[in-house]
Amino acid sequence: MEIVESVQEMQQHMASVRASGKTIAFVPTMGFLHEGHLSLLNEGRHRGDVLVLSIFVNPTQFGQGEDFEDYPRDLKQDCDLAEEAGVDVVFAPSVAAMYPSDYATEVNVSGITSGLCGASRPSHFRGVCTVVTKLFHIVQPHLAVFGAKDFQQLAVIKKMTRDLNLPIEIVGMPIFREQDGLAMSSRNIYLNPQQRHQALALFQAIALARDLVKNRERDSGSIISTVSDYLGAHSLIRIDYVTICHQLTLQPQQQIDSDSVLLLAAFVGQTRLIDNGYLMDLS
Repeated sequence: MEIVESVQEMQQHMASVRASGKTIAFVPTMGFLHEGHLSLLNEGRHRGDVLVLSIFVNPTQFGQGEDFEDYPRDLKQDCDLAEEAGVDVVFAPSVAAMYPSDYATEVNVSGITSGLCGASRPSHFRGVCTVVTKLFHIVQPHLAVFGAKDFQQLAVIKKMTRDLNLPIEIVGMPIFREQDGLAMSSRNIYLNPQQRHQALALFQAIALARDLVKNRERDSGSIISTVSDYLGAHSLIRIDYVTICHQLTLQPQQQIDSDSVLLLAAFVGQTRLIDNGYLMDLS
C-alpha cells in the first residue's frame, strides 16, 4: 500500500493507473475509520481494480465554533486498517497542499443544500462540494463510494456530479450500525456512557415512525410530531430537525409513500448526530 501526501504526485500516479486501463474506486473520508468506512472500502475493492482512500479533515466544511480542531485523528491506525481492507493508495494531503495561501475558488450547489443540515450549517455543503470536486480531479476515479448516513450529502454529491458532467459513478451504501442500532460515526467517541445510551433514541425514533406507517398512518405531520415528542422526552437530546422528505428531491412530503425518508439531526450533549431511514418496506 502506498501513502501519498503530494497533490502533484497523486495526480501523476492516478493518470498512470488510468492510462493502464484499470478501474479506480475511490472512498473519500475524514479518517478515524470505523466499520462503516470499512464497508465502503469493501464495496470499492469489489468494484474497482485499484482502491484509493483519502484521509483529509476538511476545514472548509466546518463552521465557526464547530469541532475542526478537536475532530478525532489517527493516521497510523487508519493506514493499518486501510491496508487490512485491501486499499492500494492512501491520499493524505495537508491543509496547505489542498488550500494554498492564494486559494480562492468554491463549488456551490444551490437549492438542495438550503434545508436540513444546510439550514443549521450554512457553509457546510459549499465546503463539502469544493473538497470533493478537488479530490475527484486529483484522484480521477471511475467511481466513488459514499455512505447514506449523510443522506443529504449523498444527494448533493450526486447532483453536483451530474450538473458538472463529471464522468464518475456515485455509489451510495446503506448505514452501518452498531449492534444496538446506533449509526456508526467518528463523532460517537465524544459521547459519555449516559449520552451514548440516549443517542439510541434516534434509531428508536425511526423504528417508531416505521411502526406508525405499518399501522397505516400516512400523515407526515402526525409522524413528525410523535417522533419529536419521543426525542424530546430524552433529557440529553436537543433536536436540530425532524423532517420527512422525498428521497431524490429532499422536498418535504405531506403524505407518506415509497419515496419517503425520515431525516433526523439532534445534539446529544454537545455532539451533533444524524440518522435517517425509509418509512416503507422497500423489499
